[in-house]
Amino acid sequence: LLNINVGGKLFQIAYSVAAQYPITRLGKLALYTDPMKKLQLCDDYSVQKNEYFFDRDPSIFHYIFHFYRSGVLWIMDEVCPSNFVEEIEYWGIHLKYSQRCCRILFEEKQDELSEYLKIQKELEAELEPLDTAEHFEGKFLGGFRKSVWNLIENPYSSVPAKIIAVMSSFFVLISIVGMTLSTVDEMKHKTGKMWMEQLEMICAIFFTSEYLMRLISSSSFKKFLRAAFNAVDLVAILPFYIQILFENLDQGDDLYHEELDKVESVSKLGKVLKLIKLMRIFRILKLARHSTGLRAFGFTMRQCYQQVCCLLLFIAMGVFTFSALMHSVEHDVPGTNFTSIPDAWWWAAVSLSTVGYGDTVPDTVLGRMVAFGCISFGIILNGMPISILYNKFSDYYAKLKAHETSN
Repeated sequence: LLNINVGGKLFQIAYSVAAQYPITRLGKLALYTDPMKKLQLCDDYSVQKNEYFFDRDPSIFHYIFHFYRSGVLWIMDEVCPSNFVEEIEYWGIHLKYSQRCCRILFEEKQDELSEYLKIQKELEAELEPLDTAEHFEGKFLGGFRKSVWNLIENPYSSVPAKIIAVMSSFFVLISIVGMTLSTVDEMKHKTGKMWMEQLEMICAIFFTSEYLMRLISSSSFKKFLRAAFNAVDLVAILPFYIQILFENLDQGDDLYHEELDKVESVSKLGKVLKLIKLMRIFRILKLARHSTGLRAFGFTMRQCYQQVCCLLLFIAMGVFTFSALMHSVEHDVPGTNFTSIPDAWWWAAVSLSTVGYGDTVPDTVLGRMVAFGCISFGIILNGMPISILYNKFSDYYAKLKAHETSN
C-alpha cells in the first residue's frame, strides 16, 4: 500500500491502483523506483512510517482518493471552483474524468465565478480615483497639487472639499434651471435675458475654475484627458465660449455685410447658436461624479448592452411585423391613418411600449385583433429583459454604495 499523508490525514492506496494512472502525481509515485524522484513529488517523507506527506487540502483530496478507487471524479456543489481546479491540477488529474453532468454544472459555476470577479474588478475600477495621494510624491509642486486634488476629487477629506462638491451639484442644477427658464416667453425680454446671461456667465466661470483645478492637480495629463468625467466637464464649459465666439462673428458680419448675404449668414449662425446652447443640457451628466445611482445606471448599461441590443432588436421586429399586419387589414378603410406601412410604424411603436396614445386606432375587427396581439407581445417583451436590468442595477448600486462606505 502507498501511504499518503495529506494535511495530517492518512490515506492508503494500492500501488497497482495508483499505477493505472501513470500521468498523475500518485501514479508517478507508484511507478518511480528512484527515491530522489519520489521525494521531488512530495513535500516530505517519513522513513519510520513509510509515509509520503503532502501539504495540500485534505477535504479536496477525498475526491481524488475516491477517483483512484472508482475511476470517476465526483464534484460536489459546495466546493470552490478555483480551489478545486488548483488541487486537481496539482495531483495531475484532468477534469475529463468527471461525469458529464458534474462537469457541465462545474463549468457553469466556474463561468459564474469568473463573471462575478470580472464585474467586481470593474466596479472597483469605477470608483477608483484617477490619481491617488502617492502619485504626487516627487512631482513638481507635489504638496500643493495634492492639496488641490483632495479639495476637488476627495469630498470626504475635509469640510471645504464637501462644500465644493455640494456647490458643484448646486451650480449644475442652477445652470439647467437657467437654460430651461431662458426658453420661457416671459424671460425673453431685455431684463430677463440679461439675468439669464449673467447666471450663465457665473456658472461657466465656476465650471471653468473647477476644470482648471482638476487639470492642475492631475498627476498625468494623458490620463486626465482620457477620463470620461473630465470629458463631460469639458463639454459642460465649451458651449459658453463657443457661443461668445459665434456672437462676435455675428457682430463682425453685421459690420462687413449690409446686403442680402448678411441675412442668410445671420440665419445660419442663429441655428448654430441654438444647437450650441442646447449642448448645455449635457451639464446634468456632471451629477454622475457625485451620484452613486447615476454611476450604477451607467455601469448597468455597459454590462447589459447585449440584453439592451436584444430588446431593441425585438422591438424593431415587432414594429415591422405588426405595422405590416395592421396596414394589410386597415388600408381599405375610408379615412384610415394606416395608408402605408411606414405610417403604421408610430402606432406599432407606442402599442409595443404599452403607452398607447390613442392618436391612431384601428376601425375594423381584424385591426383590433392585430392591436391586441401587438399590445400582448409588448407586455411580454417588456417584462423579460427589464426585470433582469432592474435586478442587476440594484445589485450594482448596493455594491458601489458598500464600496464607497468601506472607503
